[in-house]
Amino acid sequence: MKLKTICAAAGGFLAGCLLVASCSLDEYNPGGFTMETQASTIEGYETLINQCYFAVERTFYGNMDWMSLTESDTDLWTYKANKNTSSTQLFWYFAGAAPNTTYTNATWNSSYDGVGSCNLAISLASLPPYATPEERNAKVAEARFMRAIYYFNLVEQFGGVTKILTPPEAIDFHPTRTDPLEIYQEVIFPDLEFAFQWLPVGTYETTTRPTKKSALGFLAKTYLQATEYDAADKATYYANALRYAKLLIDDCQAGGGTYNAYMYPHFADVFADANNWGNKEALWQTRWYAGSDGHGSSNGNYRTNRNDELFYCDYSQIGALKNTASYQEYRILRGGNPVGTFMPTQHLLSLFVQPDGTLDPRYHASFQTQWTANQTWSWDKTTADKFDKDPSVIGTQLTKDADLALKFVMPQDADYAQEVAASHTSPYLLVDYKNIYNDEKKNIRMSYTYQVATSYEASENFFNNLYPSLIKHNSGNYYVANASKYRNGNLNGTFMMRMSEVYLIAAEADLYANGGAKALTYINQVRSRAGASPMTGEVTIRSILDERGRELCGEYCRFYDLKRTGMLKDNSYLQATAPDLAPYFKPEYALRPISTTYTAVLEGGGAYYQNPGY
Repeated sequence: MKLKTICAAAGGFLAGCLLVASCSLDEYNPGGFTMETQASTIEGYETLINQCYFAVERTFYGNMDWMSLTESDTDLWTYKANKNTSSTQLFWYFAGAAPNTTYTNATWNSSYDGVGSCNLAISLASLPPYATPEERNAKVAEARFMRAIYYFNLVEQFGGVTKILTPPEAIDFHPTRTDPLEIYQEVIFPDLEFAFQWLPVGTYETTTRPTKKSALGFLAKTYLQATEYDAADKATYYANALRYAKLLIDDCQAGGGTYNAYMYPHFADVFADANNWGNKEALWQTRWYAGSDGHGSSNGNYRTNRNDELFYCDYSQIGALKNTASYQEYRILRGGNPVGTFMPTQHLLSLFVQPDGTLDPRYHASFQTQWTANQTWSWDKTTADKFDKDPSVIGTQLTKDADLALKFVMPQDADYAQEVAASHTSPYLLVDYKNIYNDEKKNIRMSYTYQVATSYEASENFFNNLYPSLIKHNSGNYYVANASKYRNGNLNGTFMMRMSEVYLIAAEADLYANGGAKALTYINQVRSRAGASPMTGEVTIRSILDERGRELCGEYCRFYDLKRTGMLKDNSYLQATAPDLAPYFKPEYALRPISTTYTAVLEGGGAYYQNPGY
């Protein structure tokens, strides 16, 4: 292989213009190293396979950019305190400003780096001396599974992108965009079907590498998602989504003997620390590790999985709760996190209110609503006035690790009435849902009318910094290798997909494939596991979408859900569910802006390649 080919293949697809000069060379390689020699041993080839995972682990799952691309700009989340700041563009479709593509650059570039790594491994698969075709195909299946994942996310984020299936021999400065349906039909579906055929069944401990159930789950997921692109043959896609989902559901209900499909008996088990590593419900999971405690040597990762940082409210509004970025103090000793950015919308919290007026048990299993003091502190007049406390609380001491400091209550909580009645005099800060959320306008209150502390003149609502905080991504299993540099990891994983979603995919596919004959059954199997009251009546796409919000909020699904179900065709859905977001929405925002660091090096500045509206 010529040096130019090595460079182009290893760099993926135009990750940056730094490759242009070096990749145009056809020169002598004095070291004699080529990708062919790398792939000529099993160890060397499997190094190439390992490289297929790098982009998804370092750029996708576990960081702010990817969570923003999949969960923000939806009906479930707004920016912390609902404030319009420079970061609001991640939650409100750029808040009317010109889009900054910084947060899409990493996704775009790393996706094509990932595609390039997969293409390289697939192209060299005949070289390593595996003993059997089955062994060889099992490794190729990993690369093809990963290529399908990269293309799935590229298409759903950016629409028609350039299809590349082999290592490029040269750089194309005028690439064409491939229709999304063609990419599904010619890349995503065949790659996942190959993966399903050849990947091992594995064990519950091996879900960081894709297994058969990983491929089945994503076959169901991608066939369902592809219905947004083929108006003529939707029935086939719904039928295939249902068929693959049923293979997993049937196996799960039969004990997992064929594919290791499993769903925990209790919702809380899914996110328990004890089940973080080797989670049985995971169809595919990424884990981060830094430090050494018997699980291997440190990889020195810098702030590996950061999802747990994204959802915490600004609890330091009260002096008894100290905020710091010190992982050793808060992740290990106190169980808390640095202040995050994702605040639940009124719509998200309303989804957990059941028809009988009680709360779906998943609410308290998914959100932290009270905090114990992490430093000893006494109420002062400024803070008492700020949070409308009676002057009698001034001087009241809250003791570190002993006294409740902050509590958020919903009207459906059993102790709601008594908590609200004592809210002005309680020794802790009591935050009433009604202080923050407006059910009539379905949005967040930005001002507060004082009832007790009339001397405090500001009308800004300081309560809306203190909201229920998603804890799905929290973990007590951290090892701090270097606290000053926030290196951590150890036994900290995140789902890319889990079993309960398959039941909801089956419900949605059944709704369209069979008129919903079994949709209610599938939904109620998820609800029953959660301890929620059974759903009754007719199943609609809205009831399925609502159930997905309750079960999967914060799990990289919502933006794709709204696209697939037609909720982003216009702003009517957002107007009804997220009216603070709706004014900033345009139908073209159902696709993200393509990285301008990429389009800038294309012929003519790349304007032809950019998505409409950007």
